[in-house]
Amino acid sequence: MRRSWIRCRTRPSSYQLTLGGPLEPAESAKRIIAREAGGYCFQLNGSFALLLTTLGYQVRMHRGSVHTVTRDADIDATHLVLTVSGLAEDPERVWLVDAGLGDGLRQPMPLELGTAEQYPFTLRLRRSEKTADGWRLDHDPRQGLIGMDFESAAVGLDAFAAQHTALSMDPASRFVTVASAFRRTRESVVVVRSIGMSETFADRVDHTLLDNPADYFTALADIFRLPLPQYGPADRDRLWRRVWAQYEAFLARTSGSQREEDAG
Repeated sequence: MRRSWIRCRTRPSSYQLTLGGPLEPAESAKRIIAREAGGYCFQLNGSFALLLTTLGYQVRMHRGSVHTVTRDADIDATHLVLTVSGLAEDPERVWLVDAGLGDGLRQPMPLELGTAEQYPFTLRLRRSEKTADGWRLDHDPRQGLIGMDFESAAVGLDAFAAQHTALSMDPASRFVTVASAFRRTRESVVVVRSIGMSETFADRVDHTLLDNPADYFTALADIFRLPLPQYGPADRDRLWRRVWAQYEAFLARTSGSQREEDAG
Protein backbone atom coordinates (compact mmCIF):
# COMPACT_ATOMS: atom_id res chain seq x y z
CA MET A 1 0.00 0.00 0.00
CA ARG A 2 1.33 3.41 -0.97
CA ARG A 3 1.89 6.46 1.22
CA SER A 4 -1.01 8.21 -0.57
CA TRP A 5 -3.61 5.86 0.87
CA ILE A 6 -5.74 8.65 2.27
CA ARG A 7 -7.43 11.63 0.68
CA CYS A 8 -9.09 13.65 3.38
CA ARG A 9 -12.70 14.61 3.05
CA THR A 10 -14.66 15.80 6.05
CA ARG A 11 -18.37 15.98 5.70
CA PRO A 12 -20.64 18.28 7.65
CA SER A 13 -21.40 18.08 11.29
CA SER A 14 -24.37 15.74 11.68
CA TYR A 15 -25.78 17.62 14.65
CA GLN A 16 -27.96 20.24 12.98
CA LEU A 17 -31.30 18.45 13.24
CA THR A 18 -30.49 15.59 15.65
CA LEU A 19 -28.04 16.00 18.51
CA GLY A 20 -25.69 13.24 19.50
CA GLY A 21 -24.40 10.23 17.63
CA PRO A 22 -22.27 7.13 18.20
CA LEU A 23 -18.65 7.25 19.28
CA GLU A 24 -17.93 3.53 18.82
CA PRO A 25 -16.11 3.18 15.46
CA ALA A 26 -18.16 0.35 13.93
CA GLU A 27 -21.42 2.12 14.76
CA SER A 28 -20.06 5.42 13.44
CA ALA A 29 -19.09 3.74 10.16
CA LYS A 30 -22.56 2.20 9.80
CA ARG A 31 -24.16 5.60 10.39
CA ILE A 32 -21.93 7.36 7.86
CA ILE A 33 -22.67 4.76 5.19
CA ALA A 34 -26.40 4.41 5.85
CA ARG A 35 -27.08 8.15 6.01
CA GLU A 36 -24.58 9.21 3.32
CA ALA A 37 -23.54 11.82 5.86
CA GLY A 38 -20.46 12.54 7.87
CA GLY A 39 -19.35 13.41 11.31
CA TYR A 40 -16.33 14.92 12.96
CA CYS A 41 -12.92 13.80 14.14
CA PHE A 42 -14.06 11.31 16.79
CA GLN A 43 -16.25 9.46 14.31
CA LEU A 44 -14.19 9.87 11.14
CA ASN A 45 -10.81 9.08 12.68
CA GLY A 46 -12.33 6.43 14.92
CA SER A 47 -13.82 4.63 11.91
CA PHE A 48 -10.62 5.10 9.93
CA ALA A 49 -8.58 3.64 12.79
CA LEU A 50 -10.81 0.57 12.77
CA LEU A 51 -10.29 0.15 9.02
CA LEU A 52 -6.51 0.56 9.22
CA THR A 53 -6.24 -1.86 12.15
CA THR A 54 -8.28 -4.42 10.23
CA LEU A 55 -5.89 -4.02 7.30
CA GLY A 56 -2.95 -4.83 9.55
CA TYR A 57 -1.45 -1.43 10.35
CA GLN A 58 -0.37 -0.32 13.82
CA VAL A 59 -2.65 2.55 14.84
CA ARG A 60 -2.41 4.79 17.87
CA MET A 61 -4.89 7.42 19.08
CA HIS A 62 -3.73 10.68 20.67
CA ARG A 63 -5.36 13.52 22.57
CA GLY A 64 -5.23 16.73 20.57
CA SER A 65 -6.71 20.20 20.20
CA VAL A 66 -7.26 22.52 17.26
CA HIS A 67 -6.04 26.12 17.09
CA THR A 68 -8.31 28.45 15.08
CA VAL A 69 -8.72 32.21 14.78
CA THR A 70 -11.21 32.07 17.68
CA ARG A 71 -9.82 29.22 19.79
CA ASP A 72 -6.38 28.33 21.17
CA ALA A 73 -6.92 25.97 24.08
CA ASP A 74 -4.57 23.59 25.83
CA ILE A 75 -4.60 19.97 24.67
CA ASP A 76 -7.99 18.88 25.98
CA ALA A 77 -9.04 15.86 23.88
CA THR A 78 -11.34 17.95 21.69
CA HIS A 79 -9.56 16.41 18.70
CA LEU A 80 -8.73 12.76 18.07
CA VAL A 81 -5.40 12.31 16.27
CA LEU A 82 -4.08 9.15 14.60
CA THR A 83 -0.53 8.00 14.02
CA VAL A 84 0.12 4.90 11.96
CA SER A 85 3.07 2.60 11.30
CA GLY A 86 3.61 -0.76 9.65
CA LEU A 87 3.72 0.17 5.97
CA ALA A 88 5.29 -2.70 4.05
CA GLU A 89 7.87 -0.50 2.30
CA ASP A 90 8.84 1.41 5.49
CA PRO A 91 7.60 -0.54 8.54
CA GLU A 92 9.35 1.49 11.26
CA ARG A 93 8.36 4.94 10.08
CA VAL A 94 5.47 6.65 11.87
CA TRP A 95 2.93 8.76 9.98
CA LEU A 96 0.50 11.44 11.07
CA VAL A 97 -2.90 10.54 9.63
CA ASP A 98 -5.99 12.70 10.05
CA ALA A 99 -9.25 12.22 8.17
CA GLY A 100 -11.12 14.47 10.60
CA LEU A 101 -9.28 17.77 10.39
CA GLY A 102 -11.45 19.43 7.77
CA ASP A 103 -9.12 21.37 5.49
CA GLY A 104 -6.05 19.78 7.06
CA LEU A 105 -4.02 16.93 5.64
CA ARG A 106 -4.58 15.68 2.11
CA GLN A 107 -2.37 12.63 2.70
CA PRO A 108 -0.26 11.18 5.53
CA MET A 109 2.73 13.17 6.77
CA PRO A 110 5.87 11.59 8.30
CA LEU A 111 5.93 12.26 12.03
CA GLU A 112 9.20 14.17 11.74
CA LEU A 113 10.33 17.78 11.88
CA GLY A 114 9.77 19.37 8.51
CA THR A 115 7.34 20.74 5.96
CA ALA A 116 5.13 19.16 3.32
CA GLU A 117 3.47 20.61 0.24
CA GLN A 118 -0.11 19.40 0.25
CA TYR A 119 -1.74 21.45 -2.47
CA PRO A 120 -2.81 24.18 -2.04
CA PHE A 121 -1.18 24.42 1.40
CA THR A 122 2.26 24.20 2.95
CA LEU A 123 2.09 22.31 6.26
CA ARG A 124 4.78 22.11 8.94
CA LEU A 125 5.39 19.65 11.76
CA ARG A 126 7.36 20.78 14.79
CA ARG A 127 7.51 20.09 18.50
CA SER A 128 4.53 21.36 20.46
CA GLU A 129 4.88 24.16 22.97
CA LYS A 130 1.82 22.93 24.86
CA THR A 131 3.16 19.57 26.00
CA ALA A 132 6.63 18.25 26.76
CA ASP A 133 6.87 15.53 24.13
CA GLY A 134 4.01 16.34 21.75
CA TRP A 135 3.74 17.65 18.23
CA ARG A 136 2.39 20.72 16.48
CA LEU A 137 0.99 20.85 12.94
CA ASP A 138 1.11 24.40 11.54
CA HIS A 139 -1.46 25.07 8.85
CA ASP A 140 -1.74 27.68 6.11
CA PRO A 141 -2.28 31.15 7.66
CA ARG A 142 -5.01 31.94 5.10
CA GLN A 143 -7.33 29.39 6.69
CA GLY A 144 -9.40 29.45 9.85
CA LEU A 145 -7.42 26.39 10.96
CA ILE A 146 -4.13 27.79 12.26
CA GLY A 147 -2.73 24.61 13.73
CA MET A 148 -3.22 21.47 15.78
CA ASP A 149 -1.32 20.17 18.83
CA PHE A 150 -1.31 16.61 20.13
CA GLU A 151 0.36 14.49 22.77
CA SER A 152 2.75 11.65 21.96
CA ALA A 153 1.16 9.30 24.50
CA ALA A 154 -1.33 6.85 23.07
CA VAL A 155 -4.83 6.66 24.58
CA GLY A 156 -7.97 4.61 24.11
CA LEU A 157 -11.23 5.78 22.63
CA ASP A 158 -12.68 6.33 26.09
CA ALA A 159 -10.34 9.32 26.50
CA PHE A 160 -12.66 11.22 24.13
CA ALA A 161 -16.03 10.14 25.52
CA ALA A 162 -16.65 13.22 27.67
CA GLN A 163 -15.70 15.67 24.92
CA HIS A 164 -17.78 13.75 22.37
CA THR A 165 -20.84 14.08 24.61
CA ALA A 166 -20.23 17.79 25.10
CA LEU A 167 -19.41 18.64 21.48
CA SER A 168 -22.26 16.64 19.97
CA MET A 169 -24.97 17.44 22.54
CA ASP A 170 -24.34 20.91 23.94
CA PRO A 171 -26.44 23.51 22.05
CA ALA A 172 -23.52 25.93 22.42
CA SER A 173 -21.02 23.57 20.77
CA ARG A 174 -19.43 24.90 17.60
CA PHE A 175 -20.47 21.68 15.84
CA VAL A 176 -24.09 22.42 16.72
CA THR A 177 -24.13 26.17 16.19
CA VAL A 178 -22.64 26.15 12.67
CA ALA A 179 -23.40 23.68 9.88
CA SER A 180 -20.20 23.02 7.96
CA ALA A 181 -18.76 20.79 5.25
CA PHE A 182 -15.26 20.36 3.81
CA ARG A 183 -13.99 18.75 0.65
CA ARG A 184 -10.51 18.43 -0.83
CA THR A 185 -10.35 18.50 -4.63
CA ARG A 186 -7.30 18.05 -6.85
CA GLU A 187 -6.80 21.83 -7.00
CA SER A 188 -8.41 23.33 -3.92
CA VAL A 189 -10.20 22.94 -0.61
CA VAL A 190 -13.87 23.88 -0.50
CA VAL A 191 -15.60 24.83 2.75
CA VAL A 192 -19.17 25.81 3.52
CA ARG A 193 -20.14 27.30 6.87
CA SER A 194 -23.83 28.13 7.27
CA ILE A 195 -24.47 29.54 3.76
CA GLY A 196 -21.02 31.00 3.04
CA MET A 197 -18.84 28.90 0.75
CA SER A 198 -15.12 29.47 0.11
CA GLU A 199 -12.73 27.70 -2.23
CA THR A 200 -9.01 28.10 -1.57
CA PHE A 201 -6.52 27.65 -4.41
CA ALA A 202 -2.76 28.16 -4.37
CA ASP A 203 -3.11 31.75 -5.56
CA ARG A 204 -6.57 32.91 -4.49
CA VAL A 205 -9.66 32.34 -2.37
CA ASP A 206 -13.08 32.51 -4.03
CA HIS A 207 -16.20 33.28 -1.98
CA THR A 208 -19.82 32.43 -2.78
CA LEU A 209 -23.01 33.11 -0.83
CA LEU A 210 -25.55 30.30 -1.17
CA ASP A 211 -28.47 32.59 -0.42
CA ASN A 212 -31.39 30.40 -1.47
CA PRO A 213 -32.36 26.80 -0.71
CA ALA A 214 -31.90 25.56 -4.28
CA ASP A 215 -28.29 26.76 -4.47
CA TYR A 216 -27.53 25.48 -0.97
CA PHE A 217 -28.79 21.93 -1.47
CA THR A 218 -27.37 21.75 -4.99
CA ALA A 219 -23.93 22.68 -3.63
CA LEU A 220 -24.18 20.05 -0.89
CA ALA A 221 -25.10 17.36 -3.43
CA ASP A 222 -22.83 18.31 -6.33
CA ILE A 223 -19.75 19.76 -4.63
CA PHE A 224 -19.69 18.00 -1.26
CA ARG A 225 -21.28 14.73 -2.42
CA LEU A 226 -24.00 15.10 0.21
CA PRO A 227 -27.38 14.39 -1.39
CA LEU A 228 -28.89 13.97 2.10
CA PRO A 229 -31.34 11.20 1.11
CA GLN A 230 -32.50 10.89 4.71
CA TYR A 231 -33.93 14.43 4.64
CA GLY A 232 -37.47 14.90 3.35
CA PRO A 233 -38.99 18.31 2.45
CA ALA A 234 -39.78 19.20 6.07
CA ASP A 235 -36.25 18.38 7.25
CA ARG A 236 -34.72 20.31 4.37
CA ASP A 237 -36.84 23.31 5.24
CA ARG A 238 -35.76 23.07 8.88
CA LEU A 239 -32.09 22.80 7.87
CA TRP A 240 -32.35 25.76 5.51
CA ARG A 241 -33.99 27.95 8.15
CA ARG A 242 -31.29 26.87 10.61
CA VAL A 243 -28.32 27.71 8.37
CA TRP A 244 -29.93 31.02 7.38
CA ALA A 245 -30.31 31.91 11.07
CA GLN A 246 -26.65 31.01 11.59
CA TYR A 247 -25.70 33.42 8.81
CA GLU A 248 -27.83 36.20 10.30
CA ALA A 249 -26.19 35.62 13.70
CA PHE A 250 -22.78 35.87 12.02
CA LEU A 251 -23.77 39.19 10.42
CA ALA A 252 -24.96 40.51 13.77
CA ARG A 253 -21.69 39.56 15.46
CA THR A 254 -19.47 41.02 12.77
CA SER A 255 -21.46 44.25 12.45
CA GLY A 256 -21.33 44.65 16.22
CA SER A 257 -17.55 44.22 16.21
CA GLN A 258 -17.23 46.80 13.45
CA ARG A 259 -19.33 49.29 15.43
CA GLU A 260 -17.05 48.76 18.45
CA GLU A 261 -13.97 49.39 16.30
CA ASP A 262 -15.51 52.55 14.84
CA ALA A 263 -16.42 53.78 18.33
CA GLY A 264 -12.90 53.08 19.56
